[in-house]
Amino acid sequence: MDPDLGLVAAAKKEQTEQHEFRVAPRRNDHTIEPPTPVFAYWGRESSNRSLRTAMLASHAGDAHPLQQEELVPQITTKRGRGVRYIGMLAACSAATFALSGCMGFSVQAGPPPVDFKGVQSATIQIQAQGTFIPAGTTEPSESAARGSGFIIDSSGLAVTNNHVVVGAGTLKVWLGGDSSKQFNAKVLGASECLDLAVIQLDKGTYPYMAWHDGSIETALDVYSAGFPLGDPTFTMTKGIVSKNDVKQDDSWASLDHVIEHDARIRGGNSGGPLVDPSGRVVGVNYAGRDDLDYNYAIHRDQVLPVLADLKKGKPVLSLGINAQALAPADDGTPNGIWIESVAAGGPADVTGIKPGDVLIAMAGVTLARDGSLADYCQVLKTQGVDATIDYQVYRPSDNSVYEGQFNGKEIKLVSSGNGSSGAVGNFVTATDDTGAVSVQVPNTWSQTDGASFTDDNGSTFYSITATPDMATFNKSWAVPGVQVAASMDAVNSDLVQIITNYKQGSGKDCTLDSEGPYDDGYYVGQFAYFTGCAGSSTDFGILATTDVGKTHLMLVYVQLVSDQDKDVVLTNILNTFNASF
Repeated sequence: MDPDLGLVAAAKKEQTEQHEFRVAPRRNDHTIEPPTPVFAYWGRESSNRSLRTAMLASHAGDAHPLQQEELVPQITTKRGRGVRYIGMLAACSAATFALSGCMGFSVQAGPPPVDFKGVQSATIQIQAQGTFIPAGTTEPSESAARGSGFIIDSSGLAVTNNHVVVGAGTLKVWLGGDSSKQFNAKVLGASECLDLAVIQLDKGTYPYMAWHDGSIETALDVYSAGFPLGDPTFTMTKGIVSKNDVKQDDSWASLDHVIEHDARIRGGNSGGPLVDPSGRVVGVNYAGRDDLDYNYAIHRDQVLPVLADLKKGKPVLSLGINAQALAPADDGTPNGIWIESVAAGGPADVTGIKPGDVLIAMAGVTLARDGSLADYCQVLKTQGVDATIDYQVYRPSDNSVYEGQFNGKEIKLVSSGNGSSGAVGNFVTATDDTGAVSVQVPNTWSQTDGASFTDDNGSTFYSITATPDMATFNKSWAVPGVQVAASMDAVNSDLVQIITNYKQGSGKDCTLDSEGPYDDGYYVGQFAYFTGCAGSSTDFGILATTDVGKTHLMLVYVQLVSDQDKDVVLTNILNTFNASF
């Protein structure tokens, strides 16, 4: 995707389920099979291109770039069959896949590690509380979510999943299912690519687990320990290793080694240990699939090589985010990586990345092309986490595109689709009297008319008009404004004839600049764009379209006076006009 085009969003298809794309399974709560959010997307031209330019490009046969759209649609849910996150017991939770291998790891001198009977005593339940922005929303959500973990040395050093703890404001820990005593914990280091984190409990002496010695073979008896469903009661399940070493790229991680097993895990098990009959750790549980009873653990050999760095707080394939790659659009267009939370002081935080941002590209590489973190993690492997890495991010909360550098330049606005430029002002949603038709306009366009009307053919149109001055807008070219009207009755209208009628009517006062077919991926039709209306600097555009499902006719009439109107305002109107019946 050409980065110069920018990535702008639209809320146009909020109420429809056509042309939907599914977000890959999220780090979920304790539900057995979490619903899969469904979001609507469609292609848009760059927010820094005028309607005239966009139309000319379309008319000339330019490829229509499918752009990242605003992730704020109405969410419907379907019960997904994909791999589910098993971790935190809240909407903010997330998960990861991991690996399987064999490598020794020395522990400090002191009391011996626990045996199988002592596994419970060294398994912890973690409650992370903080503010997250789950995928598909723009509103922060403060929540407390629970996962599991396990202690790996007597000083209280513990392992869990990145998605359990990163971005949390506070951590509370309970040991072995004993809810009568609470411990505090601090995150020392974490990796979103490996979905691993190391935390330090309060000063003290703790029971701890050792790592499995030797190879991890298929059919090895294993046990999952932890606190599923957020229940404070310690639970263990038994199974075998089904696959001892699987590479896995998914929406929440990119791992070279994963253990697949059937020691059942559920939401709340994330970060808990997978142990052998001696109580030695073979992996870190993090994900599962209920419909097929697949359960996954990060292989010991994926964990051990990075433990020392994580303990020291050194970043390991991490920029300090809690991330989830979004599934590509129906045509394969990547939709980026949703950032649910950001670790304070990390590279993402320092450069200005915020929860709710969508990371689109890094180092010139488009991210999430396959709906996984593979591209993101490969960039980090290639560049190094300390390198200066260019990035592009889309921010749904203000419908704008930003650029910056990790370990370099702070974030800056490059394309506004929501009037974040002070020259235009904030945008608000204008809606007709029935609530069927809407469009975003500058808040200075405060005079509105949402009344429906019937045309000469008896077709009912639902309409919204917005302008700074309704009386002047209706009789002259002196002020800007927009009218958006939709009709189910008139869906079979001749779109070319509609444009012709406007050319012979209002267009007579103006100079025809361009005309031709219009296709934004959801609405398809005809347009005409005029300049110099009545000898002034005012431009005028008319758009006659139907939705691709051919359920309604949509007309957009826009009058533009200033350069800002012709750029940011017009782009935002095109990105947000919508009808829902």
